[in-house]
Amino acid sequence: MDISLFDYDLPEELIAKYPVNPRHSAKLMVLDRKSSNITHSTFWHIDEFLEEGDLLIFNDTKVLPARLLGKKKGIENSNVEILLLRHLENEKWEALVGGKNIKPGLVIEISDDFEAIIHSQIEKSKFLVLLKAKNQNQIEAINKYGKIPIPPYLGRDEEPIDKEFYQTVFAKKEFSVAAPTASLHFSKELLEKLKKKVNIDFVTLHVSYGTFKPVTVQNIEEHKVDEEYIEVSESLIKNIKKTKEMGKRVIAVGTTVTRALETAIDKPYFGFTDLYIKPGFKFKVLDGLITNFHLPKSSLLILVSAFCNTKNLNGREFILKAYKEAVKHKYRFYSYGDGMLIF
Repeated sequence: MDISLFDYDLPEELIAKYPVNPRHSAKLMVLDRKSSNITHSTFWHIDEFLEEGDLLIFNDTKVLPARLLGKKKGIENSNVEILLLRHLENEKWEALVGGKNIKPGLVIEISDDFEAIIHSQIEKSKFLVLLKAKNQNQIEAINKYGKIPIPPYLGRDEEPIDKEFYQTVFAKKEFSVAAPTASLHFSKELLEKLKKKVNIDFVTLHVSYGTFKPVTVQNIEEHKVDEEYIEVSESLIKNIKKTKEMGKRVIAVGTTVTRALETAIDKPYFGFTDLYIKPGFKFKVLDGLITNFHLPKSSLLILVSAFCNTKNLNGREFILKAYKEAVKHKYRFYSYGDGMLIF
């Protein structure tokens, strides 16, 4: 399939630059795959579309302030920006590095007691980087000097509001470079409300380049997803099986949860996944999906299209119809935007 088939027009003013407060006041579009119906609501009322005993699965990863700003050691006016993508081992990280003449051996000074050394080039602007922190461990240094890596399409620098709202209320396991955005809508109050009706559980997927890497090929079949680390516990697998046996639904909150569940399927899994979900994929775990409105021609939009097949429309047609409806009703798009429930 050609990537142009996953394009759509979006007015600039519908890109959400800031989060809504409270989180659960975001709009919710509900897509029924059986009837092809589209319903408009808010996240606070999402329980009205859920059944007693349904299982909602969230991603408990935590966003690391992975954007590091520094300069070449000993050289004035030599700004360098590092976006940590993935922790490999010890002091080794995979990172995107922006600046002029970035070469192996270059030392980037982030502070007097924290620096990065370019070890080797992986591809284009992606490098293997060594982080050196004095009198503290590297995670402490990253948290001290790093900035929350908010998406570039927000068109602004990080602000204090992002430290709270570009993080889920249940974030626990640090190492993501982007938030699992579908979960951002769930306030503590909403979660307490939902627990009275549905079951809640968690996976871990540390969001890295694999999630937001642009699709640069014309034929979507040729796109490759970078590896990301996931954890799917034995207790969750048991919970999923129990839910299915009761005839209830397993609902993934986000594309990261989707990829984790469809990688593990029916066994515990601790390791990496490069699962690329595209039209034609046979879902073995999911009965429902909660997700945001994604960028045109992105692997995330391709994934959602794969899940959206109906009796009358293929998934791509249904999702693009829904996006057109969202534009008409002034939904807010992307990471800080509104979301949808598909079942």
